[in-house]
Amino acid sequence: MKEEINNILDKIKLTPKQKRFCQEYVIDWNATRSYLVAYSRVKNANVAGACASKLLRNAKIQEYCEEIQKDLEKIAGVSRLKVLEEQLKLAFSSIAHLHNTWIERKNFEELTEDQKACISEISTQTRNVKYGDDIVEVEFVKIKLYDKQKALDSISKMMGYDAPVKTALTDKDGNDVVPMIVFKDFRNGKS
Repeated sequence: MKEEINNILDKIKLTPKQKRFCQEYVIDWNATRSYLVAYSRVKNANVAGACASKLLRNAKIQEYCEEIQKDLEKIAGVSRLKVLEEQLKLAFSSIAHLHNTWIERKNFEELTEDQKACISEISTQTRNVKYGDDIVEVEFVKIKLYDKQKALDSISKMMGYDAPVKTALTDKDGNDVVPMIVFKDFRNGKS
């Protein structure tokens, strides 16, 4: 697979510095930083930004970056489906899945991998609590799940559910209303 990737990239004729720029650029999509790394003689960020912008308009640079990005998806095993599956885990998770009863938590080892993946944070606190005449040490555990709404919004965006909505303006009888634009003649104060 790696050999196949290298063959595709070798067909795109770029200088070593241009290739380095592309490799840096796909890391964080920061063109200025990438240019400063690839072209180390350039020290001014404004100059680097302008030159990087020019490079990014080059069709061969764009193609090389796209190929690297495709290869990263293949190598890392990332796809839109995989991202969607992860978002679905978060969107439809529930704190109830982490408990045996409304008060008794499941042991962490009993949780499925999907349930564990939904946990954003676990924090514990030990307090001394008076229980009758005795003072008892009680451990409080706080479990925070990832944001369900963010996951749902991400799913909606990926699925195209949040496409723009066309709104028609109508009067009380249902006739289309076109906004009237009034131009004022400032020379003689008339509308």
